[in-house]
Amino acid sequence: MAAISSLLIVLTLSLLVTRVAAMALMLTGLSKEVARFQARSAFTGVGFPARESEEIVNHPIRRRIVMLLMLLGNLGIGAVVATLMVSFLQTSESQYWWLRIIFLASGLIALWLIARNRFIEKHLNRLISKILRRWGDLPRRNYAAILQLEGGFAVSELLVNPKDWVAGKRLAELRLPNEGVLVLGIRRAKDGTFVGTPHGATEVHANDTLIVYGRVESVSDLDKRTFGRRGDEAHREAVLKHSSETGDQSLNDSSKVRDDQTESP
Repeated sequence: MAAISSLLIVLTLSLLVTRVAAMALMLTGLSKEVARFQARSAFTGVGFPARESEEIVNHPIRRRIVMLLMLLGNLGIGAVVATLMVSFLQTSESQYWWLRIIFLASGLIALWLIARNRFIEKHLNRLISKILRRWGDLPRRNYAAILQLEGGFAVSELLVNPKDWVAGKRLAELRLPNEGVLVLGIRRAKDGTFVGTPHGATEVHANDTLIVYGRVESVSDLDKRTFGRRGDEAHREAVLKHSSETGDQSLNDSSKVRDDQTESP
């Protein structure tokens, strides 16, 4: 039983280490999903995409976190394998081998349930964040939390095709904020320049890439919207939906007035 208990303790510590590392990466500005993925990838040594690896390597604090994770991961995985081998060797020689199997399975199930429990995760993340902010040399800005990226919102890239509804129009004409989508920047396809915080007179060109912030569903609908009457109708429906969700009826009223002015001869 001692070998199995040691194995469960090592697994528990491994889960705790990755959770602490993920929270530390989140405090550097990464989203929850990306931080978790990178922490687990570094700990297990499986690696991650080249673009995300650049975000780690080029950031000194993230680089130190990942390097420490790699070191602890090599030690932890080796300990798990060694302990598991000893445990099964002892089990094969024991008369009550089935008790060891049940104990191991029960422990693994318990760890899985604890790791998946949202109540425990919420309070554990708060405790880890508090400790890291108090004793760690980390930036005190969690950009994912500031933008509420975990509540159905996201910062996304939207490639503008020539037949898209937004192509060839100024931002003032699109009135995207009325449907809950904000354009944070535009990457021009012609020369690769980046237009940050564009204003209403900024025109969206075909093949440009929009950096937008809003609900994932709203951005997805905008990405599928084509030019013409159907696109205009989809825009009005999106404005109506957003105004009903926010309780701001003036958004829908102003959209109707502008549409009537556009359609009048």
